[in-house]
Amino acid sequence: MTPLNDSSNAQTRRLLDEYLVVAARAGDRRAFADLVRRWQQRLTAHGWRLTGDRDMALDAVQAAWLEIARGLPRLEDERAFPAWAYRIVSRRCARDVTALKERRNLASAFAAEPEPEPHCPDPAAQDQARRLHVAIRTLPPGQRAALALYHFEGLSVGEIAVALDVPAGTVKTRLMHARRTLRAVLGGDRNA
Repeated sequence: MTPLNDSSNAQTRRLLDEYLVVAARAGDRRAFADLVRRWQQRLTAHGWRLTGDRDMALDAVQAAWLEIARGLPRLEDERAFPAWAYRIVSRRCARDVTALKERRNLASAFAAEPEPEPHCPDPAAQDQARRLHVAIRTLPPGQRAALALYHFEGLSVGEIAVALDVPAGTVKTRLMHARRTLRAVLGGDRNA
């Protein structure tokens, strides 16, 4: 038996992938699982090249597989699967990188926000205000943002939900946890 050359191996791999796409498109779950097994490493490597972060790449590829599973029945040409799958991973990585940058920019902007100087003639009140601002800076970014928008900017829960792109219930939960943390940090002071 003669060993197959590289172009013959590549052709065999392409034909197998095309067969798996056709079978998976027809609803064969085992074929889809084989397709995932054959492509997971290549798509993850592509995601890593785009993001520079292995965990982020793995998350992007996992989300991409959901899009691939949903879109596979509409893929008309099984030979297009490699480019199509890479494009889905590329788009997912781009969305994830953009979202990460936006979160980092928001966190940086909030951290760079100047601490308002308390305008209290009473030294005890000034100390309490300073302790409150230090305690607020220790909160997780989501809680800190919700608290600042509610108490310092005067936004309603609904407005904060829109501003932070989260449900109103999430805003309420973040406010509750932030207030609880501040009370604990400030020694049970209910005025926090």
